[in-house]
Amino acid sequence: MFYFIAQLLEFEGILNLVRYQTFRSGAAMMTALVIGLIIGPRFIAMLRVRQGKGQPIREDGPQTHQAKVGTPTMGGLMILTSLVISMLLWMDLSSPFVWACLAVCLGFGVIGFLDDYDKVSKASHKGVSGKVRLLAEFIVAGIASWLIVGEINTNLYVPFLSDRSIPLGPFYYLFAATVIVGMGNAVNLTDGLDGLATMPVVIAAGAFMIICYLVGRVDYSEYLGIPHVPLAGELALFCAAIMGSGLAFLWFNAPPAAVFMGDTGSLALGGALGAVAVASHHEVVLLIIGGLFVMETASVIIQVFWFKRTGRRVFRMAPIHHHFEQLGWKESTVVIRFWIIAIVLAVIGLATLKVR
Repeated sequence: MFYFIAQLLEFEGILNLVRYQTFRSGAAMMTALVIGLIIGPRFIAMLRVRQGKGQPIREDGPQTHQAKVGTPTMGGLMILTSLVISMLLWMDLSSPFVWACLAVCLGFGVIGFLDDYDKVSKASHKGVSGKVRLLAEFIVAGIASWLIVGEINTNLYVPFLSDRSIPLGPFYYLFAATVIVGMGNAVNLTDGLDGLATMPVVIAAGAFMIICYLVGRVDYSEYLGIPHVPLAGELALFCAAIMGSGLAFLWFNAPPAAVFMGDTGSLALGGALGAVAVASHHEVVLLIIGGLFVMETASVIIQVFWFKRTGRRVFRMAPIHHHFEQLGWKESTVVIRFWIIAIVLAVIGLATLKVR
């Protein structure tokens, strides 16, 4: 909105800062942060009253988690509220990429909300059928992929190599949708400890904020040898808003958590990261920057596969963060060490921009 007003009224002087993506990215982050901190206490109070017993805690999980009984879930609603308001205030309303990514974020948020609602209302951790949820996710991701690919090409770019790509043609639509759905569920699997998923999402969003700004600039993209995607720079605002809303949520989600983001938040944020990676043509780099989420997902796949074949477990419990809890690590130790891993992976992912 502010960008549209600045263009319409031809702002000059200090007000002309509204035209710059760098300024609006910072403004979007701070706006989302402030809104999240303001609405947080009332949101949590409302959720606690409406949910009663809060999110169901698995009895077969670590025994330390039983102390969390009664903690409300669906805190992702706080994230989505501050994120959407911030974006509508600061984004370029003509940007198709931001609308597509917002659609994924909200669409996955609705799917996650229905899953959370089912769990709370039935006092069960099962939620909506996995097949139904996956189908809904692919429908949302498919529509978003169609919107995004209409603005870019169907090549898969390879990190560490300049101007090298694999033409996927029509298969790129399925690939893009799979990236979005895969990352949404990967973040969802990671969200098992207080603050465990939130901070890595913030870190990944920060890395992609830089990537989106660079690929949106023809001069920087040519210098670095990365694909240039016109209008993708506006996604830097989107990533910044994710950071702001995520940090605001972390204020209340820090151990001991006053609220859980639930599938409402984890699916939405993961799907949003996947959509941003597709729009910026850095899908492979997402596997590096979001390597923590990939590791969590891989641990579940390995555990299920090996148990079905041999009847034995590879990990004491999956996802892998529970494995380390079972080894005797404190929850805070697992969380902080996983944050460190997320930071290292983000740095490695950003290094691919220059090492080509």
